[in-house]
Amino acid sequence: SGRTDAGVHARGQVAHFHADTRLTPEAIKKGVNSMMRHPVVVMACDTVPQDFHAQYWVKSKEYRYYILNRREPSAIGSDYVWHVNRPLDMDAMNKCAEHLVGAHDFKAFENTGSPRSSTVRQVFEATWQKDGENILVFRISASGFLKNMVRNIVGTLKDAGAGKLSEQQFCQVLSSCDRTLAGATAPARGLFLHQVIY
Repeated sequence: SGRTDAGVHARGQVAHFHADTRLTPEAIKKGVNSMMRHPVVVMACDTVPQDFHAQYWVKSKEYRYYILNRREPSAIGSDYVWHVNRPLDMDAMNKCAEHLVGAHDFKAFENTGSPRSSTVRQVFEATWQKDGENILVFRISASGFLKNMVRNIVGTLKDAGAGKLSEQQFCQVLSSCDRTLAGATAPARGLFLHQVIY
């Protein structure tokens, strides 16, 4: 369904291929998994229309970003979260995230180096939730994403949660189309492509 940045994880990546075979989708899945190197696993395999394209038929994608928000880092699973030891105000982060929903020019949250005809994207959902005591999860779904867009948004929302950026300042960053005004890029390790909708 498209490339992810190096170091980003995927639970719901989709790929397609053409095969002239009598094997069932289940047999193909088992065969591919027997040859794949860990940690890549094919979770499902199905027959699709001949003209299906995993990238160009996408209606929306959902990403999730995980922050471990406590003083101590994690000895287990540290490759799957961004450890932030300063307390974050999730309510402040959610107030800012609400402004992402809708059609906006996200140039302020794009890193250079990716070909695109437009920097306008339609965001359907952008919200923070708690998962357990110390994990903050950012869920964002959109029609598409720019290079490093989610990680740059998370880095900026983290600044809002740390009290470094007000809701009004966040809105100014969004409307500015100026990458230098947004926060630092959040580490790749906390980001997961969660789902692709066709």
